[in-house]
Amino acid sequence: MSIYSIAASGLSAASLRVSVAASNIANVQTTGPLPASGKSDTSAAAGSSNIAPTFPAAYVPLRVDQVSQSSGSTPGGTSATVSTVSPSYTAQSDPTAPFANQDGLVAAPNVDLANEFAQLAAAKYSFIANAKVIQAYAETTDSLLDITT
Repeated sequence: MSIYSIAASGLSAASLRVSVAASNIANVQTTGPLPASGKSDTSAAAGSSNIAPTFPAAYVPLRVDQVSQSSGSTPGGTSATVSTVSPSYTAQSDPTAPFANQDGLVAAPNVDLANEFAQLAAAKYSFIANAKVIQAYAETTDSLLDITT
């Protein structure tokens, strides 16, 4: 695997890390009904058509799992995949929400803002490091081509 492709895989992983952190931060307050409270109360509407409003589920936070693509002594860059955070929600009190359960609880995304900002910082330095690798390789190649005999 070439130096360019190794650095490019690092840039790609950092880009994915930024996208996931941005999505988690943007949706940190996107709540929804608790999964256990998904059943509607049919006792109040007995004998009538029970058309209860449906509300979207709470945002499911994501995380980036990054692993090395090296095989033995051959360097190979990195690979990043996106998966969901488990548990994906926490119960939060919001009795004014139309989808709150009888205790006034809603499902809030399980997002740790401090961790998300740390992910953004790690991605920033990963971008810088991989860009420096590409720059150093290009400069080295240029200087090797300038050698005259």
